[in-house]
Amino acid sequence: MYKIFKRQHAIAKALGVILKPSKRLNKKIGVYTSQGQKLCDIGDSRYLDYAQYLKQYGKAYADKRKDAYWQRHRKDVNSGCGYYAARILWL
Repeated sequence: MYKIFKRQHAIAKALGVILKPSKRLNKKIGVYTSQGQKLCDIGDSRYLDYAQYLKQYGKAYADKRKDAYWQRHRKDVNSGCGYYAARILWL
């Protein structure tokens, strides 16, 4: 099971959503409204995200991976689940 980092909870609070571990296979985090309505599941548990890269490899490498993520997903980060994935997992 994926451990949600404090920095991700702080970002979620600023976005007005609540994070819980996902119940879906191969997903990291479930994103919910403040009323408890499920919005989406984000992050593939088989891959690392920015917080994990930061912890395991340091800031320089994590920043390179973040840049690569933003290049690959630039069209997905403005709406839907891509919005939450980009801001919660990659900021």
